[in-house]
Amino acid sequence: MNSARRKKRVSKVKRSKTRARSRGKKKAFAAFLSKSHPAVRTHLRASTALSTFISTSGVLTLAKRKQLVDQALVLLEQNYVHLPLKRAMHAVDPIQRLKLLRHRLNQLTNSTMPAEAQFHREMTQIFASVRDLHTNYVLPEPFNKVTAFLPFLVEEYFEQDTRRYVVSHVMDGFSHPHFKEGVDIVHWNGVPVDRAVEINADRHAGSNPDARHARGLEHLTIRPLAVSPHPDAEWVVVGFRAPNGDVREHKFEWLIFQAPDPGSDGDGGGSVAQRAAIGSDLEVELINRMKKVLFAPAVVAAERKLSRSRARTKGGRLSARAVRALALTSSLPSLLAAKSVDTPNGTFGYIRIFSFNLPRKPFVVTPDDFVNEFVRLASQLPQHGLIVDVRGNGGGHIHASEQLLQVLTPHRITPEPTQFINSSLNIRLCERHKTGASGIDLGPWLASMKEAIKTGAAYSRAFPITTEQQANNIGQQYIGPVVLITDAKCYSATDIFAAGFQDHKIGPVLGTDNNTGAGGANVWEHGLFKLLMELPTPSADNPYVNLPNGANMRASIRRTLRVGHNAGTPVEDLGVMPDHRHFMTRADVLEGNVDLINRAGELLHQMPRYRLDAVATAGASGELTIALTTKNINRLDVYIDTRPQLSRSISSASTQVTLPSIPGADELQLVGYKGDELVAIRRVEL
Repeated sequence: MNSARRKKRVSKVKRSKTRARSRGKKKAFAAFLSKSHPAVRTHLRASTALSTFISTSGVLTLAKRKQLVDQALVLLEQNYVHLPLKRAMHAVDPIQRLKLLRHRLNQLTNSTMPAEAQFHREMTQIFASVRDLHTNYVLPEPFNKVTAFLPFLVEEYFEQDTRRYVVSHVMDGFSHPHFKEGVDIVHWNGVPVDRAVEINADRHAGSNPDARHARGLEHLTIRPLAVSPHPDAEWVVVGFRAPNGDVREHKFEWLIFQAPDPGSDGDGGGSVAQRAAIGSDLEVELINRMKKVLFAPAVVAAERKLSRSRARTKGGRLSARAVRALALTSSLPSLLAAKSVDTPNGTFGYIRIFSFNLPRKPFVVTPDDFVNEFVRLASQLPQHGLIVDVRGNGGGHIHASEQLLQVLTPHRITPEPTQFINSSLNIRLCERHKTGASGIDLGPWLASMKEAIKTGAAYSRAFPITTEQQANNIGQQYIGPVVLITDAKCYSATDIFAAGFQDHKIGPVLGTDNNTGAGGANVWEHGLFKLLMELPTPSADNPYVNLPNGANMRASIRRTLRVGHNAGTPVEDLGVMPDHRHFMTRADVLEGNVDLINRAGELLHQMPRYRLDAVATAGASGELTIALTTKNINRLDVYIDTRPQLSRSISSASTQVTLPSIPGADELQLVGYKGDELVAIRRVEL
């Protein structure tokens, strides 16, 4: 056989072996995902390797890159409310960086421009430099539809003041003789894991050290490519300590998952009013959706079942009978979960609020729906103490978060006021929507913004997004003491909720970090800015243009200020510092937050408990007899339809009062005091 034929044959054998290895790898890859939970298996099996995804990513022309930079300049220079604060606190200048990027693009041609990934990395870094998770560059297709993931989750705990990192979840289908839930991670690609998290944290936009650390940890295994650059490495080598104490390594390949419905706060739906009242961290929302697919597929299955039930009813509403049958199973399982918890200090109620991001499809969930479901769940829990856990909640609908506060306190809620930054473009937006005819009323801010042309004021006067009527329309529904649990991933509408909880002195805040994520703003996406300049009639000089290839941008538009004893303090960057700190334990991470819940139970046990129950009975002559059961209440004021009827001292746990007949009355309101302090309100429909 001559040399040429021999080389040809050897080459053919090599290609055959390469194809065989490729088929074997693909088979193993598919086999691993095919063992996942049935509720998510179809979509997970469509996942690809990172290398495959990168090789098929799109091409963004030079003209489209320039367009993206120009639109970013409009948003950050004219609309972005935190620009002065960010320049001062973080010593950054995103405007100059964008101008320099635009200048460099002007020197290029389509044939000389660098790779698309480099452009996206630069844009992402510019937006991340302001350390504001509301303000994002959302990459175009195909990046905006996918998430890179590894099949496990890493969480931290503390052991004698030392951080440890443990595998808290492994997805269904993944199997390894040594790498299991409960193993400690010690190295990440050869780097000590604590340092690896620190390096990761520096790349992300958290506005305080705790928030950045939390993002760095989460991005070890889940990265939504809509707002994060894809991993540089195609795989990671994880060093871990096996149960027998041996330190081992395992290589994990980054996988790319495309969600059936990526979802976002983008142009995907909802009224102008809904889209204009958003306060959310898009990245956390995308990460939480991925966690649900990987580690809580039963929730996905439950959501589908409830969706089918809603589809059979008028307007997508579950019947009262169906809701009663749910008992402590939430009708909004992606938003709420409830249970009773036993602690050394007693049995208490526990409600986890995963998100305030209310679904808009296939059925619209309103803020009232959300609050009513919370009240329904709370009513079935022990009434002498409630733990509300908002850890990992990236926010959502501002109305939902602020309307919920009233349920937990007898005091009137003051919604957080918000401010625009004064700019000519913001004045134009407010001028076009000063009457509320389009679904958003920006009139209250307009006069002070026009006045700023003369005074030079940086910000408008402050007005709330949630009205006082919305924030107080149903009043207190849970009378027992309440503890709120937060962490550094609480953001935006959840920051607003936590700040309101603390400012209205509803109860103690127990933090697993030293601060919340500190996101104090209302966020609008680019499509909403553009739409508002087209309503009620298109503007002849609309500065917003359609973004290419499905790209998007978001910017903080109205900053929030705290109320009560913290009145006027911005939430952005400062966040909500807890009243008490809990360091997560290994048992917390692996055994359902047992020590954290026990600590919350200890705080509840130390708080005063009140009771105000009433049964109203109409007599034969129309008089109203009210049988009362009270605790720690020594004075009661009674109102019917907001009109005062009587005020009586209470000296025993059970008492009775009688009121004359009032035809057409709708509501009885009982207001309880201990001394001069308002401690409980109970409303009874007549």
